[in-house]
Amino acid sequence: MDTKLLSGKDVSKAVYKSLINRISALKASNVTPGLAVILVGEDPASQVYVKNKTRKFSDMNLCTDTLKFPTDTTQSELLSKILELNNDEKYHGILIQLPLPKHFDSNTILNSVDSKKDVDGFHPYNLGCLTAGKPTFIPCTPKGIMRILEYYKINLSGKHVVVVGRSNTVGRPISILTSLKKAVSNATTTICHSGTQDLKCFTKQADILILAVGSPEFLKRDDIKDGAVIIDVGINRVASNSPKGYKLVGDGNAASLIGKASAITPVPGGVGPMTIAMLVENTIEAAERNFE
Repeated sequence: MDTKLLSGKDVSKAVYKSLINRISALKASNVTPGLAVILVGEDPASQVYVKNKTRKFSDMNLCTDTLKFPTDTTQSELLSKILELNNDEKYHGILIQLPLPKHFDSNTILNSVDSKKDVDGFHPYNLGCLTAGKPTFIPCTPKGIMRILEYYKINLSGKHVVVVGRSNTVGRPISILTSLKKAVSNATTTICHSGTQDLKCFTKQADILILAVGSPEFLKRDDIKDGAVIIDVGINRVASNSPKGYKLVGDGNAASLIGKASAITPVPGGVGPMTIAMLVENTIEAAERNFE
């Protein structure tokens, strides 16, 4: 079987092209969509992620500022800055780069962001709207997954979607989005996790399998049925002989899945580019709502 590669890079290019007129309309009204990024500590992966996100905003001539804080910043100091940003009209979106250092209560920090500026979609209000089937800001990675499926005309209606992972950032939101009674979803969705007994029993049933558990290459050829669609959210560093000393792999063993899966997102180049594209889109949506 020929396995189709679902390129997030190609889909993201289409997204950015579709946003040009919306950005122009806002700027014609003297509104430049703006994003404030809060980065605490020196985590190398977080610094790379933030750099990639802010570069795309700059490429599209949007406003973005990264506010860097040392690891020993107190929670009250960070909350004070977030309150300041909530009241700053320059920024339509606020992003808290996760993970935060361990002495922070991440829920308290995320919940302090004004829900109207919560372009990551993590605020309880926005998660609640999503659960009710009336999404406001949809978390960027799940939104990006849905856009990939829509772009490649992968119909979910009546299909069995299995999600491996239950985080509030990916697993739970995508389980809701895929099961909503809408034209691009309407699936029967099962959510599994690291504690699921006989996980293979579920993965072998999936028409569409979404991997978001953070376990390098755990899913292999014998774990899926013929023709399954694999959406691999995992980005894992494993040791290699490359100059960097590591390579990026997904939660699926791509080499073994190709030829049995009908379609698969590559790692890297699959879901990752879409997460950034949806962050840009959510920030533009925030600016549009603020302007109305």
